[in-house]
Amino acid sequence: MTNARKRPSLPGPEYRIKVAFRVPMDYVFAWCTDYTPDDGRLEGEKYARRIIERSARRVVFEDLEDTKEGWLWNRDVVTLRPPNRWHMEGIASRADVTADYVLSKLPNGRTQLDLRWRRRPRMSGLKQPTKAQREASALVAWKRFGTAMERDYRRGRGPRSHRKR
Repeated sequence: MTNARKRPSLPGPEYRIKVAFRVPMDYVFAWCTDYTPDDGRLEGEKYARRIIERSARRVVFEDLEDTKEGWLWNRDVVTLRPPNRWHMEGIASRADVTADYVLSKLPNGRTQLDLRWRRRPRMSGLKQPTKAQREASALVAWKRFGTAMERDYRRGRGPRSHRKR
């Protein structure tokens, strides 16, 4: 992905997944960038999310999770680039992360997400998953998001934070 400004790259491998949704691109963008405190539940995770800032071009949120190893914290700054991309810079207890999300239209009203990310571990001594394991885990999470998104779309629901629960 090329930008007018060159962002510093984190060392290590670039991770990448692609996943398709049976939903139009404008809906996918709105749904995926409407961060909510319930996002962890959709992933099957137990972190608590707090939205710090939300504007038309930027979202800042923090996640906190109690684990066997202690509290894990992260803060993500997401730059929105409608209609089809967003960028995330995250700092966390375990690793710093940078990610780029790009949507493209597919036939029959479907949309593909191309997600690329890099991470720099902050904690030494922890067993690190392999590149394949990280990508597989991310793909599982995004397929769960996709199932929820497709269900919301079929039911005529708008982005998640604006619907009645």
